[in-house]
Amino acid sequence: MSPGRPHETTKALPLIPVIDVPPNTEPAVVSAKAEPARLSLLLTSARRTYTPLGLGVADRLSRGWATRSPGPYADAVASVDAFVERRGAYLLNHAYEWGCTSGVLNDPTVGGTTLLRTLDWPFDGLGRGLVVTRCRADAGPYLSVTWPGFVGVLSGLAPGRFSAAINQPPLPLPGWGRAIGWSAARARVWRSRAMAPSHLLRLAFDTCRTFDDAVMLIRRVPLCIPAIFIVAGCRTGDAVVVERTAADAFSPSDPMAANHWASSPGPRGRPRNNSSHPRRIAMRRLAERAPDWSLGWLQDPILRHDTRLAMMANAAYGRLRVQGLEKTGPATQVLDIDAEA
Repeated sequence: MSPGRPHETTKALPLIPVIDVPPNTEPAVVSAKAEPARLSLLLTSARRTYTPLGLGVADRLSRGWATRSPGPYADAVASVDAFVERRGAYLLNHAYEWGCTSGVLNDPTVGGTTLLRTLDWPFDGLGRGLVVTRCRADAGPYLSVTWPGFVGVLSGLAPGRFSAAINQPPLPLPGWGRAIGWSAARARVWRSRAMAPSHLLRLAFDTCRTFDDAVMLIRRVPLCIPAIFIVAGCRTGDAVVVERTAADAFSPSDPMAANHWASSPGPRGRPRNNSSHPRRIAMRRLAERAPDWSLGWLQDPILRHDTRLAMMANAAYGRLRVQGLEKTGPATQVLDIDAEA
């Protein structure tokens, strides 16, 4: 079944909750306490997707890796696990199975640059379980488009600073097939003591006061697994894709990303799926005109059956526009907030 168009949203769909996080509290725990039904939805879906046995094994492996690789947010994941009291918290915080399409467009309408982003993952409930947390950090406030109990940041907006997102990179060992590539990626993670990509992006939102600072941090911190970051600043032209391996950083010539390496020279790897190249091409075509804040740009091939969220973010204006989706189409109303809200 093809997904419905986002602008077909009706008021019968649920709102995306915006959760204000008090100072000196963990956003993931606050969101888990604020939205227990959405948290339960995700954990139940994980149990159904991975099977009870698979969920238990994967959660135990993820817990072991997190214990051996303490980072700045290790205690945060442990606190979520303690609150949940069910298997799955570690798995959901360290799962890297999503696909994405992202791009940065200069925005003559509201100024600066606007980040367009989708997240694709064949995991039921991600669209319905979506929340936005309003966090307060030393570097300034920011909004994270996330899920209850998730410690890292995958998509976010820091008004007056930058917006950013993470895309899943290609699998290693091109030519060996998806299963072997996935297994090789897992093996590298278990051996690593470096930071998870979603924790690095949160660290950027927590500590970086400028676009340049965020890009520098993302380029230099070692990672446990490759990732593709896209960062957009407040000034026209402030936009970059950072293609990260565990230790190195590369950038393509234009700020568009899907799920394949686009820099040349750059790392090697097989695209996540056959739609990756067409999705990036479609995003590049969108750059030929002003960003469409109606979400009308959410069309095939960018909009897929497994698209679970769509986001637009402009740091100069402080505007964030988000919608959750499921395989049947829109799963939430469109959330539209700005720095003055």
